[in-house]
Amino acid sequence: MKTLIKNAAIINEGEKFRGSVLIENDIIAQIITDETVPEYDKLIDASDLLLIPGVIDDQVHFREPGLTHKAEIYTEARAAVAGGVTSFMEMPNTNPQTTTIELLEEKFKKASSVSLANFSFYIGATNNNLDEVLKADPRKVCGIKCFMGSSTGNMLVEGKPLEELFKNAHMLMAVHCEEEAVIKKNSAKFFEKYGEDVPIKYHPLIRSAEACYASSSKAVKLAKKYGTRLHILHLSTAREMELFEEGDIENKQITAEVCVHHLWFDDNYYEKKGTLIKWNPAVKTATDKNALREALKTGKIDVIATDHAPHTIEEKENTYFKCPSGGPLVQHSLPVMLELVSQGVYTYTEVVNKMCHAPAQLFNIEKRGYIREGYKADLVLVSPKKAWTVDNSNIEYKCKWSPFDGNIFNHKVEYTLVNGHLAYKKGIFNESKKGERLSFNR
Repeated sequence: MKTLIKNAAIINEGEKFRGSVLIENDIIAQIITDETVPEYDKLIDASDLLLIPGVIDDQVHFREPGLTHKAEIYTEARAAVAGGVTSFMEMPNTNPQTTTIELLEEKFKKASSVSLANFSFYIGATNNNLDEVLKADPRKVCGIKCFMGSSTGNMLVEGKPLEELFKNAHMLMAVHCEEEAVIKKNSAKFFEKYGEDVPIKYHPLIRSAEACYASSSKAVKLAKKYGTRLHILHLSTAREMELFEEGDIENKQITAEVCVHHLWFDDNYYEKKGTLIKWNPAVKTATDKNALREALKTGKIDVIATDHAPHTIEEKENTYFKCPSGGPLVQHSLPVMLELVSQGVYTYTEVVNKMCHAPAQLFNIEKRGYIREGYKADLVLVSPKKAWTVDNSNIEYKCKWSPFDGNIFNHKVEYTLVNGHLAYKKGIFNESKKGERLSFNR
């Protein structure tokens, strides 16, 4: 099967140019920049569309197994594809937690039968499973996940086991950084004053900038001590930016991620959005948001992700301490970032670099993340001039809500191809082929 994507505005590897792409089965066979029209079986006229590599999201929570009233691999992978995300890496704080090779492989088996997008899964670290973590094959598993702060599905690692993990980690270690002692102290202070009814605006004072910096700086110190390949997730503060260096990912031992909600929201939104924007780490000040935006441009932050973490709307309507942190994001991350292009914050090439190229580099993913001949045909076609409103009629998440409800975005995902398969076309899914397990050049 040969598919020709004709006359698109291609955004790839720092350039924007007019061209066509020929796909043979699951591979990009040819990139054409002249008037040549090769033989094809199927044609996609992309004259009014942008063509980019599929987005790679290195941090999602799809809630399966055990928490499938919130989400499941099948529903959230569909939502991902509808948003132009062709590959995801999913976290271990499910029920049971993914802390053994047996449980990890069960997830891979499930995804191979239901996931429309390509996939990988982290093995989770605990205070007593180092031997099991070290069994994970770096060529077949995206990384080790370590919680240095408790969050939904507490898997906190601390003390001597934390140091042993940094010392012995045999592949990339992705870390959630918030200092538990600081959070407990702040929580007690606000609980004493308000009980369960803590106003949501105080969330960034409980999960504070101090808590983030204390933990992130500790992680960086340990990584430098032991030579650990460290990747710090969902950074949220201006101060943390001093911990990171600009430069190419290939030359970095320590890399950094920012999530779309920390680039879009700030603490001024709590009054309107309430607990719908309760995340760990917390959305903080406009100063923090602007520092994150700038660090992404300068290269101190390497990749953009979502930390997609659905809960039901009923769960999110609870009082402060009973309300879980997290929200659904994977369908809307690309439209959000392209809206920031419309606002002049970023360029198309910067967004494609941080959402497509950089994750592929950072994780050494085989033959994905770029529009290159011989690479897998994970591709997204976006209309740059089709305003649409986020509402229940177009939300694909199982939880059926979005923190962006009511937002108007000016870029719309029209087609998503996963391994050359047209998995999504203008609101319609084709589920006849599933995504593939990611592999890594390590």
